[in-house]
Amino acid sequence: MTIELPEVPTELKTKRLLLRMPMPGDGKIVNEAIHASLDDLKPWLGFVQEEPSPQDTEINQLESHLSFMKKEVLRYLVFDKETGGFIGSTGFHSIEWDVPKMEIGYWLDSRATGKGYMMEAVSALTDLAFTTFKCNRLEIQCDAENLKSRAIPEKLGFALEGILRNDERSVDGKRLTDTCIYAKFA
Repeated sequence: MTIELPEVPTELKTKRLLLRMPMPGDGKIVNEAIHASLDDLKPWLGFVQEEPSPQDTEINQLESHLSFMKKEVLRYLVFDKETGGFIGSTGFHSIEWDVPKMEIGYWLDSRATGKGYMMEAVSALTDLAFTTFKCNRLEIQCDAENLKSRAIPEKLGFALEGILRNDERSVDGKRLTDTCIYAKFA
């Protein structure tokens, strides 16, 4: 079966934000945000367990650019439109174009928390998923203990479909964690 993939915008604009695909040279600004946010990100994200070097982050951004172009993973870097400063990352992964369904992931620079930026970005992606990509199912998964991450799907009207008990090892490998599955439907 041949699936015709939709056009994917390389940029999205909201009231306060610019979301755009990763580009060569983005590694430096992303790495700075990761390092400024290590204490907040380490409990939840595997990629910060060993502090990435600027070169590691640049390679990751180049790989993300290629994945975006191939429509396999659609990561968007999030910028404040007023200042131009990088404030986080969000995007679609676990994409199944034949359904279509996908999952949204996100992280925010600690210096930009508490202002509703990620809520605004995820809301824009949710609209994109249902209007442009014609998704039938959109998911957000997060650790049950990550209350800040859980607040986003809850405020955006995603339904908590369930909590998978003892679903994964914590990112530090020391304990089992529960995973919340939130979903929204066309």
